[in-house]
Amino acid sequence: MECPVVADRGTADELAKALREAIMRLNRRVRQARPVGDLTFSQLSALTSLQLAGALTPRELADVERVQPPTMTKIVGKLEERGLVARTPHPTDGRQVILSATEQGRAVHAQFEKARNVWLATQLADLAPDERETLARASEILQKISRA
Repeated sequence: MECPVVADRGTADELAKALREAIMRLNRRVRQARPVGDLTFSQLSALTSLQLAGALTPRELADVERVQPPTMTKIVGKLEERGLVARTPHPTDGRQVILSATEQGRAVHAQFEKARNVWLATQLADLAPDERETLARASEILQKISRA
């Protein structure tokens, strides 16, 4: 099946490839913009998931992070050692625990988010107003695609 031409810039397949590569590179660069610390990307990702979800069981967190439960056990253990994650008993299943970010964990997460936002805002400030407007519109479209 032939892909339709997209706005005189090639096919949908070509645009998909170019967009995916640009998003991956930008994501990698944003991930590198972080305060000095010894949190790994996996630990930060797990902490972010708990921050967004509020609380999850270890299995739910492993599923969200797309890792095996034993791997998540190690990640959570390191976060607990640093006081960034706390375990509480599950309200209905005595065999389970609920994981949540501690106050310190939320503060560390906020530091990482701020560093990333500052880096990206600095890059955006160097763009022309019409380029920033294009990116604002693109962010709306990307949100729409991500909800599909």
